Amino acid sequence: MKRILASMALVACTCSMGAQNVQLHYDLGHSLYKDLSNRPSMTTTVEMFKPDSWGSTFMFTDIDYQRDGVAGAYWEIAREFNVTKDKQWAAHVEYNGGLTSDEDTWAATRFQHALLAGPAWNWHSADFSRTLSIQAMYKYYFKNRHWNVGAFSSFQLTEVWGLTFAQGLCTFSGFCDLWYDPSAKGNWILVSEPQFWFNLNTLKGWDKVNLSLGSEVEVSHNFVWNERGEHHGFYAIPTIAAKWTF
Repeated sequence: MKRILASMALVACTCSMGAQNVQLHYDLGHSLYKDLSNRPSMTTTVEMFKPDSWGSTFMFTDIDYQRDGVAGAYWEIAREFNVTKDKQWAAHVEYNGGLTSDEDTWAATRFQHALLAGPAWNWHSADFSRTLSIQAMYKYYFKNRHWNVGAFSSFQLTEVWGLTFAQGLCTFSGFCDLWYDPSAKGNWILVSEPQFWFNLNTLKGWDKVNLSLGSEVEVSHNFVWNERGEHHGFYAIPTIAAKWTF
């Protein structure tokens, strides 16, 4: 899960309507990879998107769970200010930060939080069934006193997409992030989280049941930390998921 990924998959990223949802994911990483046996198996995600006359606000929170409680939390909040009348171009400002814990020592670890800013290009079809957003951002990592890691400047490229088809029954959405990090092998980290949903409220007699069932796959390189304290590898980690949209 993003972010440690996560996740900024929002179908209506340029829509004139607000959107809020809660997701529950059962993560299969601990079953598929031996070096991820301590990976939390449950994650809840809360997403909110709210447009206004100035632009839009998006935020989400991921909370990971072990058997005996919360293991970590991560959140992002992003604000866009429209700079063109057609709302296709915007100025994007974002904050990322979170906290996780070690199952063996119970020591808490703060993620190296970051501030991002840059231009965003947003597009949608006439009926909003297809959306695309591309953001090119300067990324500043603040000093992390917990691990004595210094501040540094970075760059991040983000794409967010959404596609609804089959008369609204199916949604394919997701994001892809690529950013510079000198601690990673090759200095770059890539993570993408495509999601596929079956929207049950499109079925006859289910119009008031705003439940979607589906899956997310976290595809990453140099992103996931394994049990050896390394993050220099490729992983493709699926989930079994449910989502309720308010």
